[in-house]
Amino acid sequence: MDVVWSGDWVAERLGVALEGDGELRELLGLALRRNPKRAHLLVSNVLGKHVPQKPAVVYGAGYGLGERVRALLGAEEARRAVVLGYAETATGLGHAVADGLRDAPYLHSTRRPVAGVAPAGGFEEAHSHATSHLLLPEDPELLAGGAEASTLVLVDDEFSTGNTVLNTIRALHESHPRERYVIVALVDMRSPADRDRLTAFATEIGARVDLVTRAAGTVSLPDGVLERGQALVAEREAEQASPPGQAEQAARAGGAGRAQTRARAGGAGADAGADPSAGVGRAAGDSGETPEGRIAGGAAGDSGRTPEAPAPLTRVDLGWPAGVPDGGRHGFTPAHRAALEEALPGMAERIAAALGPEPRRILVLGFEELMYAPLRLGTALEETLGADTEVRYSTTTRSPVLAVDDPGYAIRTRLVFPAHDAPADGPGDRFAYNVAGAGFDAVVAVVDSAADTPELHAPDGLLARLAAHTGRVLLAVVPSYTPRPTSAPHQEPSVLPEPLRGPAFSSYAPEDVGWLLQDLSDTRLEAPTEEREEAIQSGGAHYAESLPVEYQPSAAYQALFTAALDASAARIARAVGTVTETVLAERGPRPVLVSLARAGTPVGVLMRHWARHRHGLDLPHYAVSIVRGRGIDATALRWLAAHHDPADVVFVDGWTGKGAITRELAAAISAFEESSGISGFDPEIAVLADPGGCVRTYGTREDFLIPSACLNSTVSGLISRTVLRADLVGPDDFHGAKFYRELAEADVSGDFLAAVSARFDEVADEVDAAAKELLAADRAPTWEGWAAVERISEEYGIHDVNLVKPGVGETTRVLLRRVPWKILARRGAGADLQHIRLLAEQRGVPVEEVDDLPYSCVGLIHPRYTRGATGADGKAVQGA
Repeated sequence: MDVVWSGDWVAERLGVALEGDGELRELLGLALRRNPKRAHLLVSNVLGKHVPQKPAVVYGAGYGLGERVRALLGAEEARRAVVLGYAETATGLGHAVADGLRDAPYLHSTRRPVAGVAPAGGFEEAHSHATSHLLLPEDPELLAGGAEASTLVLVDDEFSTGNTVLNTIRALHESHPRERYVIVALVDMRSPADRDRLTAFATEIGARVDLVTRAAGTVSLPDGVLERGQALVAEREAEQASPPGQAEQAARAGGAGRAQTRARAGGAGADAGADPSAGVGRAAGDSGETPEGRIAGGAAGDSGRTPEAPAPLTRVDLGWPAGVPDGGRHGFTPAHRAALEEALPGMAERIAAALGPEPRRILVLGFEELMYAPLRLGTALEETLGADTEVRYSTTTRSPVLAVDDPGYAIRTRLVFPAHDAPADGPGDRFAYNVAGAGFDAVVAVVDSAADTPELHAPDGLLARLAAHTGRVLLAVVPSYTPRPTSAPHQEPSVLPEPLRGPAFSSYAPEDVGWLLQDLSDTRLEAPTEEREEAIQSGGAHYAESLPVEYQPSAAYQALFTAALDASAARIARAVGTVTETVLAERGPRPVLVSLARAGTPVGVLMRHWARHRHGLDLPHYAVSIVRGRGIDATALRWLAAHHDPADVVFVDGWTGKGAITRELAAAISAFEESSGISGFDPEIAVLADPGGCVRTYGTREDFLIPSACLNSTVSGLISRTVLRADLVGPDDFHGAKFYRELAEADVSGDFLAAVSARFDEVADEVDAAAKELLAADRAPTWEGWAAVERISEEYGIHDVNLVKPGVGETTRVLLRRVPWKILARRGAGADLQHIRLLAEQRGVPVEEVDDLPYSCVGLIHPRYTRGATGADGKAVQGA
């Protein structure tokens, strides 16, 4: 059966001829583009840019070229070589070539300036739609030349005239001369005159220039082809922009006689391992680009979905290895390569788990210059899923190409969407080709964090465009790598630990929270409450060096918790919704929630649930440790900075008391930035309740019962308080915590989440009104709580604000974990204090009714405690 070549359509209409090696037509098809300098486009079937292809085929094409360069240079010189790839099309190809050399560092040019990184050079690409290339290596010596300079290997997808490569070599040779260059391309399409010009150029600069390609040939262009090509593009685009009835007629006219060829229109096999399904088949009658879907070559319902019923979006936490760059924009070393190789299977497992068993045809879609990371994720996913699942790979692009639904044309369909990475050249359209109508059950969109912007998630953004053409959309964000400022202290990157997740650590679902903690479950850390209190107040130990014995509630107290949860679930839901909407409005659209373990963690999980329920957002959420007097976990901050933009991090806590943790966090972030050179974290905390007037971002400033404060681990995923002790936590370790698996039967963490989440719809209108009011209000902290605590400390002869714990939540903690002296209750406070009164009765602690208290209650820890002493003066009194 004859196979239609995907260049026939252009060849027949413009007289363009492709001649050369027998493999050439398998490697290349033809298309037309809107470009004033060159009408035709050579479309590679093995590059993974415009045509979805097996990841192993794409990677193998580049890796094989790299092995040939290694054989040409010899093992020793190959180890010293530097590989330079071209943006955007050859960034992944160049990286694969560098892998084939095995030990060569890699750098690719970029069209994205990076703040604070000075260019080490640049050059022009004359025929491209976007001409300027920048070189931004982190190591300024990477491109250094001289008599002993290593070979420079330059990689592009095609070697057509040689102008781009010659411009590059000329620019670099003037500043960094070297004796040898190797040019690598998939295809060599130069004319005889261009071949002679390269020979003359090598003689001119006095260097050896070798060429390694997979295939060679020429493109014959008849006179006037540019003008005729432009006219043809204009004609076809006018047809595609016609009203639906006319467009359908035009499509039918253009498709006459094609019905019998569609069955064999899979596109040319691109490699010995490729199959006909590498191409894209479409149904007859598909129209051109439509105003509604901006999809050329097909209508919005190709996959049975419409923009009104989009595919669900799932965010996948890759667990990208810390310190490994997202690509070669600033350089990629053999050490980076080794770390990535080790992490790839685990990342593929995460993607596979998120996909589930249903999808059998999957596209991994990269993003412009970000080609290598999604390609390697694709190769790992192929191995993980096995032969029963079909995986393909391609990327989005800046290049505008005409789409024509014909098996003899290389670009069958086109998705159009706005740029989503704040490009230096301003806003504009971007494209994904041969994706619509290709029958993908799921698309895994891979972007870097700099491109995870509102535009990506907009109604006309890439994710929405994809959602109309597939059953599921997964979003995987690779942290954008920014070189350390030259003024920052040098520090060798360490291998950072990965977050812990349920069910191995905590009873929360694995996607609900990643614990940036180490598991100390097998370490005995508990001590009797009185013993801990004496050690803490005597200065013999810090409260974070041990754990209190977990309080096991009585049946009466458990019933009180259940009643309190039922009574306050809607109130909690309103506060959750209000604080989440405020965060999304001021820190959105993709905040990274980082809760302060452990009181903040149930709130962070609920905020995540609200964002998903109301907005379809899948926000990342982590829990970190902060310790009063010791600061926040610096290793956790380094992990966050390596995996996310620090500016996106929003710290979350349950409530404020007097604001001690608010101040602690601000001081800790400042110290961390000064010592690490990492900046961008905002120390402001978002809390459910702010009775102390200590923060700007809150759900309410009422002091009311938050049921999660009533219990310990059994309402917080069965996780203990965090632990920081020198013999257990090293300088590069996360702080520790325990997972109380043995308390599973008493766990109500899921019940708490379910009870509050069930009220989300009920409170939605109230939340919208409250959030709108808050966003327009003056929310400057008043620090009213701190002033009250100082007054109480002096009035009661305590003289230590750390022993005064204001608010329902903090008072509950005093009764559960410390040695309480007395409880101050605001006169007239009702149901919110029922559990407080029960706990006080159980522990024999007096409750004193007072007026003019800004909180519902205040818990006073026993001052100057020694076992047997209860009075403020440290002496034993009756009733101790």
